[in-house]
Parts: sequence; structure tokens; C-alpha cells
Amino acid sequence: MKVKSLVTLGVTLLLIVVVAFLALNGLQVGKYILEPVANAISLGLDLRGGVYAVYQAKDTSVEDFDTQLAGTISVLRNRLTAQGYTEATVTQQGSDSIRVEIPDVDDPSAILDIIGTPAKLEFLDPDGNVVIEGKDVKSARLAQGGDSKLEYMVAFELNDSGTEAFANATAEHIGEVIRIMLDGEEISAPTVQSAITNGEGVITVGGDREEASRLAMLIQSGALPLDIEQTEVSAVSATLGVEALDRAVLAGIVGVALVMLFMLVLYRLPGLVADMALAIYILIVFYALALVPGVQLTLPGIAGILLGIGMAVDANVIIFERFREELKDDRSLESSVKRGFKNALSAIIDSNVTTIIASLALMYFGTGPIRGFAITLLIGVITSMITAVFVTRFLLTNVVRLGIRNKALYTR
Repeated sequence: MKVKSLVTLGVTLLLIVVVAFLALNGLQVGKYILEPVANAISLGLDLRGGVYAVYQAKDTSVEDFDTQLAGTISVLRNRLTAQGYTEATVTQQGSDSIRVEIPDVDDPSAILDIIGTPAKLEFLDPDGNVVIEGKDVKSARLAQGGDSKLEYMVAFELNDSGTEAFANATAEHIGEVIRIMLDGEEISAPTVQSAITNGEGVITVGGDREEASRLAMLIQSGALPLDIEQTEVSAVSATLGVEALDRAVLAGIVGVALVMLFMLVLYRLPGLVADMALAIYILIVFYALALVPGVQLTLPGIAGILLGIGMAVDANVIIFERFREELKDDRSLESSVKRGFKNALSAIIDSNVTTIIASLALMYFGTGPIRGFAITLLIGVITSMITAVFVTRFLLTNVVRLGIRNKALYTR
């Protein structure tokens, strides 16, 4: 039993060291490259620099406003993705606003031109009457077909109200031109070949793929369900973000080192176990930040990580105090470990569940850095529960099985 526990603890310590080394330095074996965790973690706007803008709906009394707002968010996100800004985030802010964040950009003014006041899209019949508007267009994309299969086209899809209106207009104006206007400027003037009654049509462009792609993007960009206006815009310096990140990382390293020293001095062997569990906790959190899709590390997010570290330590303190109480009642080390964890479990779960609820509320209602704080705090709290309930117990049980019976090494 002693040898098995010694091997188990040794392997665990070796894995911690190896995984920590890979997290810091990465590894390359032939053509396979494992990047350092820091390179894989996506940094938020406040750390990488970039630009953000806030848009507000002009009219909140429209029918099914929440759905319309969600559709507007989707269109703005698609517009930015189509332009290559795949790391941009578009989220709801409050009840009637949209926040757009684009980190790590070289030319904020160019980005603002794209996400600026949304374009107004209109389809006009030969008499100049509006047939459908941008809100009636569900999607527009580049397609290819025709007799030669080499022609580029724009395939578009309409919603229910747009389908009915467009069916009537195309049936009435077969052989005539329906102009597509964006902010009063004509971007296309296709001729109606037949009545389009199913809400799905195509605009033939020809052999110019770039022109067809541009037309699809313009139609899609004008397909905003809501009329919104820009209320706030700001650029964030990347230099400021780097300085803040360096200071936050330094503060985190110093804080963790002091906490580990405190646990070791105060709790001795259990403190050593807590330090190993804390190292595992930190590794899990940072790998989660690197691997979970859509997670961005912000400056408040770093605060969330540090707060999670505090909660992980707090859980260990609760466990060790219950363990001490059992030892003072002259129970064996093995029995004290079991009863200590059993008595501490409810307090750990209660405190962590309330924090999880608060994190979920912040994620749902918060935006930008607040949401970043909530996400990292949620990851940290869940990880702290796992490490406290399973990892710490596993390590402490194996330490006790080493046969070290001097209770002075377990308690003051």
C-alpha cells in the first residue's frame, strides 16, 4: 500500500511538471506542433486592443422585438465574418442595444465603416415603388450555376412577408427590371425572368466571382430586421492592454506563490496536498480557456481566475479544518480524512453553487469585460469544486497511506 501510494503521488507530481512545461513552452515532434497555452488563449478587446461600438434600436415597439434584435445581431456577425473579422464578437447589451467588439485590428476607422450606420436595402419595381426591404431578406450568398455551370449568381431567401410581396411584384413585372438600392444607390438591376413565388431567387452576375461575392455581401449587409443607430464608439490601445496583462500576470504569480506558502506553513502535509491540487486547478483553468470555443480572456477575466483560485483554496481550508477536528477527537488518519471530506462537502457545494448562479446571471445580462469575468469565474468555480472534491481527497488519501503517523505533520 505504501509503495503504491508513493508511486501514485510521484506520477501525479511528474504529470503536473510535464503538463506545466508543455503549457509554458509547447512541443514540436516532427511536423506536429503543440503550441504553448498562452498562444492558444484568445485575448479580449481590453488586452489586445481594437475597437468597439454600441448600437441602439430606434424603435422598440415593433412586433416581436426580441426576435428582430437577435436577427440583427446575427446579420452584423455574418457581415464581419464575411469581411475576415472572425474573432469579432457581437452581443446584446441591455434590452435594446448591441455591442460589437473587434480585437487586434490595425485600422479601426476602416472597421467602423463596415459596422457603421447599417445600410438601407430596398427592391424597387419599374414604377419606383418599394417591393421589399432589407428586413424581408433572410440571407444572401454566392452561388454558381447556369447552363455552363460557370456563371456566378447571388442566391437569396426571403421571409414570409417578403415572399408574398415579391411573388406579386415579379408576377406583375415579368420581363422588366427590379432595381436593388442600397442607401439610395443602385447596386443591381436584374430583369425578372419569371414569377418567384417560393421566396428563393437568384440574381445572375456572370463570370465575375468577385462582383457576385460583393453583391451578396451588400444585400446581406442591408438585411437588418431593425433600424439601429450608433450611440458609442471607442478604440482601445493595444499597448495599454499589454501593460495591464503583464501587471495582472505578475500580481497573479506573486499571489499564488504567497497562498501556496501560507497553506504549506499552516497545514503542513495537507498544505502540500493543497498546493499540488492548486497547481492542477490552474492548469485545468488555462487549458479550458485555450480549448473552449468562444472564450476570450479579458482583464476582468483575470480577476475572475484569481477569485476562482481563492475559492479553490477556501474549499481546501474547509476540508482541512474538518479534518483537524476529527483528528482532535482521536480518530485515525484514514477515518479523519473520510469524515472530514463528508462534513465539508455540503458547505463547499453550497458556496460554489451560489457563485455559479451569480456567474450565469452575469453571463446572461453582462457584455464585454463583464461577460469575460463571468465566464472565467464560472470555469474557475466548477474546476475548484472538481479539484476540492476529487483531486484533494485523492492526494490526501494517498499521503495518509504512506504510513506517516505523526499527527504533528497534519495539524498544529
